[in-house]
Amino acid sequence: MKHFRLALVRQKYRPDGGAERFVSRALEALENQDLELNVITRQWQGEVKPGWKVHICDPWKLGRISRERGFANAARSLWQKEDFDLVQSHERIPGCDLYRAGDGVHRRWLEQRARVLPTWKARQLFGDRYHRYVMQAEQQMYSAPELKAVICNAEMVKQEIINEFGVPADKIRVIYNAIDAQRFLPPTEAERFTLRAQYQVPADATCLIYVGSGFERKGLDAAIKAIANTDRHLLVVGKDKDEKRYRALCATLGCANRVHFFGMQTSTRAFYQMADGLLLPTLYDPFPNVILEAMACGLPIITTPTCGGSEFIVQGVNGYVCDALDVTALQQAVMALPKHALGSSEGEKARERILDCTPQRLSSQLISLYQELVG
Repeated sequence: MKHFRLALVRQKYRPDGGAERFVSRALEALENQDLELNVITRQWQGEVKPGWKVHICDPWKLGRISRERGFANAARSLWQKEDFDLVQSHERIPGCDLYRAGDGVHRRWLEQRARVLPTWKARQLFGDRYHRYVMQAEQQMYSAPELKAVICNAEMVKQEIINEFGVPADKIRVIYNAIDAQRFLPPTEAERFTLRAQYQVPADATCLIYVGSGFERKGLDAAIKAIANTDRHLLVVGKDKDEKRYRALCATLGCANRVHFFGMQTSTRAFYQMADGLLLPTLYDPFPNVILEAMACGLPIITTPTCGGSEFIVQGVNGYVCDALDVTALQQAVMALPKHALGSSEGEKARERILDCTPQRLSSQLISLYQELVG
């Protein structure tokens, strides 16, 4: 590839975010190429590798719409002035060359969220000025003449973009996220036993893990209800300002002693290695990395058809796909999983499925897309 200047646009760059992990894997992959890397961001957290150019774009803001619009305008005028060869945006900003639809389609998320709200509140959601702004920015971006290609991390999102915005299918690439299967891997019996002792989780219990912040969207409510009338344990990793309400729900349903809240964790691997399955009844999720991480650790998955990760699940073989609000189906799936993931065929099949999602594969897919767009 001839020397070219790539700009990545992400409003808040924090190393633990899903989009950021995609960006950092892309950047690592591209380091050996003859490439100048530019990141346009409002706020950078974490390390900056030598050779990366970070452009801080932090215009004054007053409220959510002004924050989005201000960043979009500032980022666009910066990239127009710099005249990069390729602008890859992870935000909905009209005028980028390449958009990564990591958040999916905003209207689809609102439709799913409306299912858990009272009718009056659901109506308010679609009339809300901020949501209307986001949907409009999305519409403008997809119809902008500058847009050459879109990257999705799931077929589900590709279909949604085609249906919602009429973007031609050949403009949209599905590139699944990568996972380091040498770092996320099943534990030995001894490791599992030690971890459970360390975190005070009963050694012989069947434990499902839930990983995610934003408990409403990721379906913690349904996860708790699904294990309430069983003997299964739930390990909750993630944080939410409403945690008290979820603890109260556990108390009401009489399962407080089987639901373990671990809060936000910088490293999640140990928690997967203690578990026997992932329970993620998420309302809407393009393709959460936690599904790849859990599968790499040999866990069968229970998730929803409105989660792109369900594309990796074969019903009854390496997990189950149930509607986010169907507590009965979720509970049946919970009980259908093997008592212990370690050594189970479901666990092994889960790990097998993700072995080709390597960082190398992601890099080569990205590089060939960049070559096509710049060439």
